[in-house]
Amino acid sequence: MTAAVAALPILTLLLIMGGAAKLISAGDDARQGALNRLGPAVLVPERFRRAAMLCCALGEFALVAGQLVADLAVARWLTVVFFTVSTYVLWDLRRRRPDVGCGCFGEVSSAPVGLRSVARTAVLAVLAAVVATTDVGPAEALSRASWTAAAWAVCGLALLLSLSPEVEETFSRLRHRAPCEERSIPAGRALSRLRSSTEWRAHADVLESDEPFDSWRELCWRFLAFPGRGGTEVVFAVYLSGRRPAVRVAVVGQDGTLVEPIQESIAVSA
Repeated sequence: MTAAVAALPILTLLLIMGGAAKLISAGDDARQGALNRLGPAVLVPERFRRAAMLCCALGEFALVAGQLVADLAVARWLTVVFFTVSTYVLWDLRRRRPDVGCGCFGEVSSAPVGLRSVARTAVLAVLAAVVATTDVGPAEALSRASWTAAAWAVCGLALLLSLSPEVEETFSRLRHRAPCEERSIPAGRALSRLRSSTEWRAHADVLESDEPFDSWRELCWRFLAFPGRGGTEVVFAVYLSGRRPAVRVAVVGQDGTLVEPIQESIAVSA
């Protein structure tokens, strides 16, 4: 019961923040292009992307209203469904579209979906299940509020913050005062990040040289091309933001075909 009392305000806070951030992103006409890089939007045709973002935001507000205002048990179970489905969508998005962000908190969540974002949504699904199974409403949560519940809530928030790449992205934007796409980032930094990645170690045996013969940048990605064995070319794509940036790789054969393609969205750029 204590865990449920602590989880309810966490879920409420995250749903309100997520819904508000999505509304701001969808309503900012100057940044409509950002919707092309956010999870809830890229899964639908371009003309419906803004509407999809708005619907997602309104759905989150409806879940909050159903739990806090109407105190409906069905709203608590719908919250479980919402975060469970979101976990699957983020996992699939990470596999199919590794260049886009989750959009969980609007344009702030523009970094590529990683395991941390997936894990955070899974944790929220578990918290929602705890609240639903114990059927804790707002009145009961207030009546059972205690220092123990507050400690549980603080620990839960700390866990969620540790799983939130948006924290790093926000500090980075405040420090640089410009989005990743507009920052001047040396190519050598991307090369250093590449050489410390799992993808580099996995393909090191097929490289004929440790130095790229070509390098170019597109938005927040740096592409580096290396000569490979048998006349192939190995092209790495390094995301330029975050402490653990995403790295993708493609192997191009002598005839120009992709032997090992980067996922669809980056293959065009490569």
